[in-house]
Amino acid sequence: MTKIAAIHTIGCRLNQADSALLSGRLRDAGWELTESNADLNIDLFIINSCTVTAAAAQKSRQAARRFKKMHPNAKVVVTGCSAEIDQEKLLKDPAIDLVVTNPGKKKMIELIGDLFGTQNLSTPPLPFSMDELSGSVFHESASAEFPFKSRAFLKIQEGCENFCSYCIVPYARGPERSRDRDEIIADFQQLLASGFQEIVLTGVNICSYADRGWRLPELIDRLASFSGTYRIRLSSTEPHPNNFELIDAMARNPKVCRFLHLALQHGADPILKVMKRQYTAADYRKFVETAREAIPDIHIGTDLIVGFPGETDALFAESCQLVQAMEFANIHIFSFSPRQGTPAATMENQVPTAIVKERYRILDEIATASALKFRQSQLNRALPVIFEKTRNGITSGWSDNYIKISSDAANIPLHQIISVTPDKHCQDGLSVSAASAVSK
Repeated sequence: MTKIAAIHTIGCRLNQADSALLSGRLRDAGWELTESNADLNIDLFIINSCTVTAAAAQKSRQAARRFKKMHPNAKVVVTGCSAEIDQEKLLKDPAIDLVVTNPGKKKMIELIGDLFGTQNLSTPPLPFSMDELSGSVFHESASAEFPFKSRAFLKIQEGCENFCSYCIVPYARGPERSRDRDEIIADFQQLLASGFQEIVLTGVNICSYADRGWRLPELIDRLASFSGTYRIRLSSTEPHPNNFELIDAMARNPKVCRFLHLALQHGADPILKVMKRQYTAADYRKFVETAREAIPDIHIGTDLIVGFPGETDALFAESCQLVQAMEFANIHIFSFSPRQGTPAATMENQVPTAIVKERYRILDEIATASALKFRQSQLNRALPVIFEKTRNGITSGWSDNYIKISSDAANIPLHQIISVTPDKHCQDGLSVSAASAVSK
C-alpha cells in the first residue's frame, strides 16, 4: 500500500528548492505526496526548518507538535537549518521522531526507511559529510519536483563563508560549494519540460557560484540560451564590488527577470563594518546605479536591519538618507534580534526596544512611499506577467520586475507569460481593469 508524505517548508527560497529535491526523492521511492494541510491519513510529515532567528526555530518545533497532535500515528521528521543549530532541543521533543541535518537530506529515503522499519528509533543528527566539505562542487543526484507550485526553485549553490556578525547561516549551511553545472542544466531542462515558465535560481550566496571556469554570469548565459518561452529569476544576491559582471549578464539576456534583491542591511559604513559586510555604502550606491542604467525599470529590493548594536541616532539618520536616495521597489525590514551563537548577540551598545520600534516605524514609512513610487512608474506600461491563481473572480500574478498584478478579466490564462498593461492601483500592486488590456 502506498504511503503518503507531506512536506512543510519554513523560510527561504533555498528551503523551497531543497523541499522540491526531497519531493523528487520521495516520488522516486514510491511515496505519494500531498499538501501539508490535506485532510488525509498522512504517514510521514517532513518539516524543512529555518533557524535564521530564534522565532523561526520555535516555529519549526510548533509545527511538529501541531501536526503530531492532528496525526498521532504519523512519523514527524525535522530537517533543514534548525536541525543543524537546534539539534539538542529537537531531539528532546517527543513530537519529533527523527532529526536530519542539511547534508543528510540526500540520505532521507534510507533514513525514513529505517524509521518505518524500527520501533522507537532514535537516530542522531548526521554531521556534514566529508564529501560535501572536501570539494567546492557537489551533486544532488535528484530532480526537483513541485507538485503544488506554479514556479520552480532551482538550487545552484550551498553554504556561505562571509560570516556576517549577525548571521547564523554559515554555521547551519557550511562552507561555500557550487552544484555541478551539468546537473543544473539537466534539472533546468526538466523543469522547462514540465511546463514551468518561471525558474528561480537559488542558494545561500548565488554570486559565489563557480564550476570549471563558469561563474554565475556564464551559468545565466547557458540557461537563457534554450528555445521557448520562459523566464529566469535570481534569488537574493550580494552587492559585492566584484559582481558587476552579473549586471552585464542580466542586461544581455532578456529572459532574465528585471529583478535584483540586494541585501543592504544598513546604510552607514561604521555599522556595515561591524556587521562584517564586504562593501561600503558608496559601493552599494554604485552597484544600484549601474544596474538601473543597464536594465531600465529594474526592481531593486533590499533587506535592512534596524537597531543593530551601536546604531546611534546619527548613524540611523545616515542609513535613512541612503535608503531614501536608493528608492527601493521593496524593503524587508528586520528589527535586530540577537541570535545565540553569533558575535552580534553579545555585542555592547544594544539598542533599547522602544528606540528600535520607533526607527522601524520611520523606515517602514520610507519603504511604503518608495514602493508606491516604483509601482506608479509602471502604470500604463506593457509588462510580462505570469498569473498564478484566481480567487473570488480576481486573477493575480507577478510581472518580471516583481509587481503584483491583478485583474477581473475572465479570459486570463494561468501559468504562462502574457503581456498586460496595468492601468490603475490596487492594494500592494497594480491592476488591469478590462479584458482588452490582456494579450499574449
